[in-house]
Amino acid sequence: MRHMTKNVRFLGALIVSTSLGLAACGGDDESTTDTPPASPESTQAAPAESTSAPSDDPLAALYEECKAEGKVNLIALPDEWANYKGILQSFRDKYPGVENPVANPDASSAEEMEAVETLAGQPDMPDNVDVSPAIAQEMVNRGLFEPYVLTVDSEIPAGLKDPDNNWVAAYYGIMAITTNTKIVPTAPKTFADLKKPEYKGLVALNGDPREAGAAFAAVMAASLANGGSADDILPGIEFFAELKASGNLGSSDVTKETILSGETPIAIDWSYNVPGLAAELDAAGITYETNFPSDGIYGGFYAQGVVKDSPHQACSKLWTEHILSDEGALGYLEGGAVPARIEALTEAGLVTDEVKKNLPPDELIAKINFLTPSQIAAAKEVLAENWGPLVADA
Repeated sequence: MRHMTKNVRFLGALIVSTSLGLAACGGDDESTTDTPPASPESTQAAPAESTSAPSDDPLAALYEECKAEGKVNLIALPDEWANYKGILQSFRDKYPGVENPVANPDASSAEEMEAVETLAGQPDMPDNVDVSPAIAQEMVNRGLFEPYVLTVDSEIPAGLKDPDNNWVAAYYGIMAITTNTKIVPTAPKTFADLKKPEYKGLVALNGDPREAGAAFAAVMAASLANGGSADDILPGIEFFAELKASGNLGSSDVTKETILSGETPIAIDWSYNVPGLAAELDAAGITYETNFPSDGIYGGFYAQGVVKDSPHQACSKLWTEHILSDEGALGYLEGGAVPARIEALTEAGLVTDEVKKNLPPDELIAKINFLTPSQIAAAKEVLAENWGPLVADA
C-alpha cells in the first residue's frame, strides 16, 4: 500500500552504508550499482513540454502510433503511491485519445511479473511494469523486457537504469516509520523503539518481504539497524522475529484502508506513500508523524520498462517517456518521491522549495547507495529460507 506525511520529523545520524530493497508498487527487492543517484551523466535539462504533442515534438511520431493503439495497459500503480493519480492524469491530458487503465493497483512486483507471463498474448497483458530491482532483474533474465532508449537517457544516472536499456528507475525514496498519533501519541523514531511494549500489536509491514519490495526494504533497513549490512539481511529477519514473538508485529498488511481505519497505526513503508493520503487523513481528523529511523536508513527505487511482445508497444514507450519527462518528474516530486532526473530539473530551476516540501532532507538523499543485483539475490535467498520459519509461520 502507500501512506501519509505531515508533522514529519527527520532524524539525524544516517546509517546508509547500503540502501534499497525491492520494489514495485507493492513489489520486491532492489538492484543496481552502488553509484549515488545524485549525479546524472548530463545536467542539461530537457525543455518543459507543453500540454499537447506539437508536430515538432521528437515524440510526435510515437504519439501518432500510440493513438492508433489507443491505450497502454498498466499494473500495480495505486493512486496514492508516489502521486500516480496525478501522473496518470497528466499523461491523459498530454496525450488525448490514449487510455491508461491500471490493473490490480495493489499487486506486488512478483505478481506483476506473473501477470506478464500468464497473460502473454492476450489483449489485457501488461504493457509496462513498475517493479522492484530484484524482479526487474528476473524479468531481464527471462527475456520479458523490450529494450528502449529514452530521449532523456543522458540525464539518468547509471545507477538508475539497466546498462542494456531493459528498464529505468523513474523515482526512488527512503524507508520511514509513519505513526497515527491519534492512536499512538508517542511515535517511534527508531527500529529500537519498535520493540517497546507500548507498541504491542501496532506495527505493520507493507506486504511479505519475500514478494513485496517495500517489506523487503523494511527488513534490510532493520538489518542495518541491528548490526547487519548490505551483505547480511539475517539480523533484520531476526529483528522482526523478535517483534512477532513479543506481539508488537501486527498481522495486518499496510493499505490505504487499514491506515485510514486505524488498523495499522504504525506503518513501516516508503516515505513517498504518505503525501498521497494527506488530504484524506486530514479530512478524517487523523494526525500523523513520519520519521526516518536514525539507526537504519535505507533508500530504494522501482524499475519501469516496456514489456516484450505486449499489445501496445508504442504506448508503453510513450508512457515510459512521460514518467521520465518534466511533467512526470514533477508529479513524483509532488508525491514525495525523488525523480531520477532530479539534477536536470534542479539545473532547470524547476525544483523549488515548495516542490521539495514532501521530500526527505537533502542530506539523506545525497547519501543513498543502492544494493547491487548480487547483494539483492543473496538477500532474497536468505529471506526465502528464514522468513517462514522465523517470522511468518512462527
